[in-house]
Formats: sequence, C-alpha cells, structure tokens
Amino acid sequence: MNTPTPSPPGHGPVQAEQDRFPIYTPEFAADPYAAYAHMRLLHGSLAPVLLHPGVPATLVIGYHTAVRILHAPEQFPADPRIWQQTVPAGCPVLPMLEHRPNALRSADEAHARYRAPNVDAIDNIHQHALQSTVQNIALPLINQICGAGRADLLTQYAHPLAFQGLNAILGCPPKIGQRVAAGMAAIFEGVNAEEGNAMLGQALAELVALKRHHPGMDITTDLLMHPVGLNDVEMLHQLVTLYGAGIEPLTNLIVNTLRLMLSDERYSGDLLRGSLSVRDALDELLFVDPPLANFCVSYPPAPVEVDGVLLPAHQPVVISMAACNNDPAIVSAYFSGNRSHLTWSAGPHACPAQSLAYLIAQVAIEQLVDALPEMELAIPVEKLTYRPGPFHRSLKDLPVKFRPTPPLALA
Repeated sequence: MNTPTPSPPGHGPVQAEQDRFPIYTPEFAADPYAAYAHMRLLHGSLAPVLLHPGVPATLVIGYHTAVRILHAPEQFPADPRIWQQTVPAGCPVLPMLEHRPNALRSADEAHARYRAPNVDAIDNIHQHALQSTVQNIALPLINQICGAGRADLLTQYAHPLAFQGLNAILGCPPKIGQRVAAGMAAIFEGVNAEEGNAMLGQALAELVALKRHHPGMDITTDLLMHPVGLNDVEMLHQLVTLYGAGIEPLTNLIVNTLRLMLSDERYSGDLLRGSLSVRDALDELLFVDPPLANFCVSYPPAPVEVDGVLLPAHQPVVISMAACNNDPAIVSAYFSGNRSHLTWSAGPHACPAQSLAYLIAQVAIEQLVDALPEMELAIPVEKLTYRPGPFHRSLKDLPVKFRPTPPLALA
C-alpha cells in the first residue's frame, strides 16, 4: 500500500493518486485498521483515498466530523449525478454509487418521497413472525452440515440464510432471488460489476411484474400499494436498496460476529461456557468491526471547508463507519447495549431496517450455537482472509469444525 506524505494544514484532498490511500486492494482488506490509524496520523479526520484507480474520494475517519456531515444533508446531499458524469461507464464502483431513484441516492423532496414507503413497508413486518421465519430457514441449513463435522459458515449457513430470509420478507421466489444475489455480490466486490448490475435490474423487474399481478403479504407488495404511487422503475430501485442492505451486509454481520465469538474467550471457550451473550457479541461487532465498513456517500454541490480541509465540489465524501467507530476520541471498552456507533448511519439517511437486521442476525447465530455448542474455528483466526473491496468487511470463508451430530427435528 502507498504511504502518502502529510498534507499541509488546510490543504484540500486534490492530490496525485500516489498520495492517496487505495482502499480497494487486498493489502487494505488484510489490515484496514492499521491503514485507518496511519490515515489519522497523517490527515486527522479526513483522508484522501482512492475507491478505484482514477476514482478519488475523501474518507471521513473522525466520529464527530462524520456525525456533523450525516446531519447536514443540504451541504452533503447524496445525489451523485454530476459526479458520475466524470466516471467511465465500466468503472466497477459505479453500480454501487450511481444515481438511482431511491432514498439512498436522492436528496430533498425526492429523498422524502422514496424513504416514506420503505419505512412504512418495513414497519409492517411482524417481528415475531420474522423470528419464526428465520428459525425455519436456519434449522434445515444446520441439518445439512451437522453430520459432517466441518463447514464453511459463510457459504453453507450465513449467506443462504440471509438470502432466503430477505426473499421471504420481500416475497421473492428463489429462482429470481438467486440472480439477485449473484448480481449484488458482483456489485459489492467490483468484479464484473456492470454485468452484475444488469442481471440485478432484470431480476428485480421480474419481481415487480410478478407482484403487480400476484400481490402478497410482503414488502414488495406494500411498496407497490403505497400512496406515493411508485412506478416500475422506482420500484426496481427501492428493491436494489433493500437487497443491497440485506444480503451482503447481513451475511457479513452474521459471519463476522461468529468469528468474534469463536475467537474470543469471553464468548467461547466453548460456546456454552462463554460469559457474554450473542447480543453482546452483536453490539461489540457492530461497534468495532462493522460489516459495511465504508459507505454513506455524499457529494458536496460546492467546495466546503471541514476541519480545515477544503473538500472539492462533486467528489465523493465517504463515511468510514469502521474508522469512526474506532476513533480514539470516542472509543470505549464497553459495548454491550451501546448503540452510539455509526454502523447504521445517522441523520435523515439512517437505516430504517436496523431492527430487522439485528433480529435476523441474533436468531441465526443463536440457532447455530445452540445446535453446535462445541464448534470451533478450523484454522487460527489470524489465517482468515478478507475479500478486497472499498466498501465491505467480508471474509472469504469461515471454516469451522465440531463433533458430528444427528439432524435436528423440524417443526
């Protein structure tokens, strides 16, 4: 990784590529927290980074600075349309950041129009029913691995559980959902992202058409029936947001929390004798190692000075939830029940589905550790590797071993 030289005080992040931190590389993925510490040493709360070669951005790594930016949508709107005109069409980060008619990539009245139906549809989900749904998904997945004595919890448990759970609450048939998952994974990783974006759009258009003709008790139907009157294109992009938040980040939340529990004696020792709970582990993981590490992107419409740095107009300002949560100015040794982290964002763009994600992850982990309490990592935790990419914090796999057990009885 490059080692940029310090910027003089007040100098904005208009720098050559070699003076920026590339946050898309395998080297960055291997130890991002060392990189954040080095950025903080050289640049304070705002660091010049590259999201991809030729795609500069400012990474916000100071907690208090991030909170101010997230609560100032007039100065830091989320609409990227002017910026994306400067980005080549095939750039792999473009599908993740480009304008879409949804709340995540809109500002002002458009943001309010798109956020309202999403909040209402999510609020209609009955959490007790969702808990039963997750349990009914988890048990067959556990039965597929429990007799083998070994498993990769990412591909054999967390990802299919998140995928099936989201399909259930969105009313998406598995065949459509499989293409959604493949397209979303390509977008997050920045590998064949353009093709993945096309696959995702086609699959979601089919889901919208299906629900217009065959409505159900699900989020997609609630969005279609909302008084704001979303058209088919708008519907597609609401679903992009929901799937984007519900597959990769939720999978990573489950897997990374399991990694924490299996590698920390406070939780394990074996899992039955750990002194802290799954809820404690989730609270800690969300604080110290969030599954969506760098996101919440905005695009200042005019140059703006923040913390003595002049941020250029129409260049991405990316909130590093991972770096901000670990900012020495606010970090605490006590995490249980502490929800002051920025993992769910803050301000008008705060995630409206955080309670659903929390519930799904907690039930998924509890079902697994109850069924396989002697489970342990199959390799040392320091040998685990992470997939590169500027946005996520995602393991390549999570291999575990355990004593083979007979299948669980299904209700």
